[in-house]
Amino acid sequence: MRIIPAIDIIDGKCVRLSKGDYATKKIYNENPLEVAKEFEDFGIKYLHLVDLDGAKAKNIVNQKVLESIAKNTNIQIDFGGGIKSENDVALAFNSGAKQITVGSIAVQNPEFCYGLIEKFGSEKIILGADCLDRKIKTSGWLKDSDLDVLDFIKKYQEKGIKNVVCTDISKDGMLQGPSNELYKEILEKTDIQLIASGGISNIEDLKKMKEIGCFGTILGKAIYEGKISLVELRNFIENVEE
Repeated sequence: MRIIPAIDIIDGKCVRLSKGDYATKKIYNENPLEVAKEFEDFGIKYLHLVDLDGAKAKNIVNQKVLESIAKNTNIQIDFGGGIKSENDVALAFNSGAKQITVGSIAVQNPEFCYGLIEKFGSEKIILGADCLDRKIKTSGWLKDSDLDVLDFIKKYQEKGIKNVVCTDISKDGMLQGPSNELYKEILEKTDIQLIASGGISNIEDLKKMKEIGCFGTILGKAIYEGKISLVELRNFIENVEE
């Protein structure tokens, strides 16, 4: 199972939100590259980099942060937030992203995203399925939809998607444990590689995600608040990562 720390960016700084609420912003580091380098020092190979400014602006804003981390580390970065056009996709890949996550645009313009899967291949495109009470949310979690998360994932599976990041927004940043039952259901009813996100609070949560069969787990606040140490993560990675 891949361990994938998240770095969320606002104004070029590493921040975390609670339940996606921008008003709860907490700055953890002024220098995201410093954070990424520290992750790499502890054996972390993957990073989930989210341009929260981009998610609001509907175009990539913090590509310089992506570029800096890609140039100065060997971490494989999946990048999301503000990807709305071919230009954004090109900018993300040219700035060093190994994969991109499509969320809002996957709801608003599915044909565009189907084209991306066809053009770049299913290994390069990750579907972002962020939900609250099972309903998909978009635009930095500011907009509602009527789409059920399972139906949404199944539709994209039919189009060739393999990797899906699913975040239960009610759990995100709350350090109260992940949505195990939702993840189990998704894994039972689809054939995708599930990357679980939201609520991870300790090593036991990670063990549970591994047991359920998740392909990867994204965690953020648990690291930044010291609930899981980087030493613990390194030891866990040595035992479970592919």
